[in-house]
Amino acid sequence: MKTKIFSIIAIMFLSLTVSAQIDRTKQPKPGPAPKINLGTPEKFSLSNGLQVLVVENHKLPRVTATLTIDNPPMTYGNKKGVEGLLSSMLGSGSKNTPKATFDEEVDFLGANVSFWDEGARASSLSKYFPKVLGLMADAALNPVFTQEEFDKQMKQSLDGIKNGEKSVQAIASRVQNVLTYGKNHPFGEFTSEATLKNVTLQDVENLYNKTYKPNNAYLVIIGDVKFKEVKTLVKDLFSSWKKSDMIAQQLPKVENPSTTEIDFINMPNAVQSELAIINSVDLKMGDKDYYAALLANQILGGGGTGRLYKNLREDKGYTYGSYSSIGSSRYASRFKTSASVRNMVTDSAMVEAMKEINKIRYKKATQEELDIAKAKYIGNFVRNVEKPQTVASYALNILTNKLPKDYYKNYLKNINSVTLDDVQNAAIKYFKGDKARIIITGKGIDVLKNLEKTANYKINYFDKNGNPTEKPAMSKTIPAGVTKNTVINKYFDAIGGADKVKNLKSTMVVYEAEAMGRKIQNTEKRTATHFANATAMNGNTMMKVTMDKDAIKMNGQPLPPAMAKDFSFTLGTFPEVGYLNNAETKLTGIEPINGKDAYVVSKKGKIVSITSYYDVDSGLKVKEVQNINMGGRTQTQEATFGDYKEFNGVKFPGKKSGSLGPQKVQYVLKDAKINEGVSDADFK
Repeated sequence: MKTKIFSIIAIMFLSLTVSAQIDRTKQPKPGPAPKINLGTPEKFSLSNGLQVLVVENHKLPRVTATLTIDNPPMTYGNKKGVEGLLSSMLGSGSKNTPKATFDEEVDFLGANVSFWDEGARASSLSKYFPKVLGLMADAALNPVFTQEEFDKQMKQSLDGIKNGEKSVQAIASRVQNVLTYGKNHPFGEFTSEATLKNVTLQDVENLYNKTYKPNNAYLVIIGDVKFKEVKTLVKDLFSSWKKSDMIAQQLPKVENPSTTEIDFINMPNAVQSELAIINSVDLKMGDKDYYAALLANQILGGGGTGRLYKNLREDKGYTYGSYSSIGSSRYASRFKTSASVRNMVTDSAMVEAMKEINKIRYKKATQEELDIAKAKYIGNFVRNVEKPQTVASYALNILTNKLPKDYYKNYLKNINSVTLDDVQNAAIKYFKGDKARIIITGKGIDVLKNLEKTANYKINYFDKNGNPTEKPAMSKTIPAGVTKNTVINKYFDAIGGADKVKNLKSTMVVYEAEAMGRKIQNTEKRTATHFANATAMNGNTMMKVTMDKDAIKMNGQPLPPAMAKDFSFTLGTFPEVGYLNNAETKLTGIEPINGKDAYVVSKKGKIVSITSYYDVDSGLKVKEVQNINMGGRTQTQEATFGDYKEFNGVKFPGKKSGSLGPQKVQYVLKDAKINEGVSDADFK
């Protein structure tokens, strides 16, 4: 026992002695860059120009083959979308194998085979690989294009376009590309219903015959194979593929504006704004300042450690995330910052994002920021270099981008050699804060007023296709004779009758939803003078809010008196009862909600502002937005209402959607009662 005690004391003594010799006030110096043993694929070429790269890896009995056709980008004009139809039609069997048989064979072998307009991919167990590669080669080199399949894919594509027309993110991405590159550039073109309807089956076949050629193609095979066997197999399957040179189109020059401007796209259904700051760049992987540009972007907006994220999310709370990216291409690229922000802080988010872009240009980053950025790239490189697919992709990059053979062997050295001066010079060169497009896609009626006050830039307006347009109308004229009272009374008539609703003693509604794998129940009870709302998760009450004319409490704790004052006007069996008697609640305009006009009734308070929307035709309430401003931050809660159900002669929304953190939740009405089920104890 004494021996054990002595040993423990000795170990503690040694530990203390070693610790005493380390100065923990100084950050340890980084060790030397790890040595990388980057493998090299075995290669061979066919006489038709197809280049083949093989990476043997026998750890698992699986093989993947990827065919990449490296054609230069091209425009399709009034037939844009033909390439998408070609992608969807390839793989529908072959001239030798009907579609049903082809699909059955792939499924039977437990394989995955996919195609697109400039390539194909297949993966399977190694023992089935020769058969699976044969299926892929057959479908790629001997495609069958039928009118029946064309019509099917055309319908699906048109449906997809229609569904995307209401997507704020999809429209934002489309117009960003149009404005950055131009409609006549391959990267700025987009598929529309009109261009797609111009495409014929013959156009699809013509595109395939023109572009699906081996002399610009690379076949990368990775996995449990032997090089000699692969070489024989590929020669048998792909040697008959006929080559034909494709003439590259002359690409239009991509230019930035002469001075920074705001380009605004109005989307009346937007609940938040898509903010992007973009400028084109001429950056290639072989450029001397390529690594400095990567690290400058990482410091600015490359994830949770980036300045944009820390400012717009962590400090200001404007968004769930803000990031930046910089592309490198042989043809055209861009630098872009992006964030989805609440409507009411769009102007502020823009100002802060521009501040960060200009700050990194005119003031050097810190050594700590640079070290963190380098550590990310080095860590990712070291982790990825062990993967067989990385070895293949690096080798393919060297071929397609005409890089030195030792490009990736020197990668870590080149990252580590970047200095703070290099980062600043790259930021000045590639982050054009003075010649950028600030592209905002959002709801004009909510965004433009503050944007015009804040912005020192010219504001241009564009439609959903990137065409210049006039400034959107901020509201429609309210018809003569329509007032707040007429709107509210029409709502009461729509849900059961104004007299009946105004004379109710109490109401109770119970809604349920599923979120994050849990059942959520929300119960709201009202009288003329009291309100209670309880939210339970899996049967356990998580939050309860109670209110009367003097106070508002959350889980029994009082909230600021000013908040109680702002909310008190909503007391009543329906909040609209309070609207009628509150002089500060006003009818402010008409706005489109889901394509239909709605009257807007709102009240602005010191802390809480509430806006309600009532369908012009039906009178029913279709939406409500609450903005709570505390501590310099604004929180927005939005709910939409529909599918009204009648209970005892009074209608309540059968469905309503709202937010639970970042997640959208759909609530379904489970029960509703009038003049029963409510007692004084509910408001304690």
